Amino acid sequence: MRVILIRHGETEWNQARRLQGQVDIPLSPAGKGQVALLRPLIQHLAPTHVVISALSRAADTADVLGLQVNGTEPRLNEAHLGEWEGVSSAELKAAGPEYAAWRAGRFDPPGAEPHEIFRARIRAGFDAVVAGAASHDTVAIITHSGVVRGLLAQLVGLDPARAVPSHPASVTLLDVNGDEVKLRLYNYAGDLPLGDPAD
Repeated sequence: MRVILIRHGETEWNQARRLQGQVDIPLSPAGKGQVALLRPLIQHLAPTHVVISALSRAADTADVLGLQVNGTEPRLNEAHLGEWEGVSSAELKAAGPEYAAWRAGRFDPPGAEPHEIFRARIRAGFDAVVAGAASHDTVAIITHSGVVRGLLAQLVGLDPARAVPSHPASVTLLDVNGDEVKLRLYNYAGDLPLGDPAD
């Protein structure tokens, strides 16, 4: 099975570099434009089963891609970031080393979903999607940067500290054969910027 992990397009909070977590922010006009650039690639990959997170930015992304959604999986929602939701990354970086530790998967923000619980949640959601789509060769999951990072850490051993987070409107491809998972492509975006992606 080929699994296409798609990070949603940019929101106004992404543009302002404010952490969203589970705050339900829709795509911005710029984000819709980013997603539109991915449409030829997604049409080429031709997923026959599509599952999205329960947040509206994932649904907006599916709509721009012209995909028919077969199901919603709330376990693939972004991490709940507690007191950090709505705070700018610049403010958090200036406050101390905790932001860098969080980006590396080694710190839980105050009041946030603990990292181990988040990882268990998203892995259960991923496994449920794969099991539910067993008759399909190509499956698309529209989700979030933290989910992509967390899944890659578990599925292929990619340490979050060793890779930039996925960009808005980017694609990561996995080949799944039972318990064997191989990373085929990471963080491809048609308009990949040179700087670090927004949170």
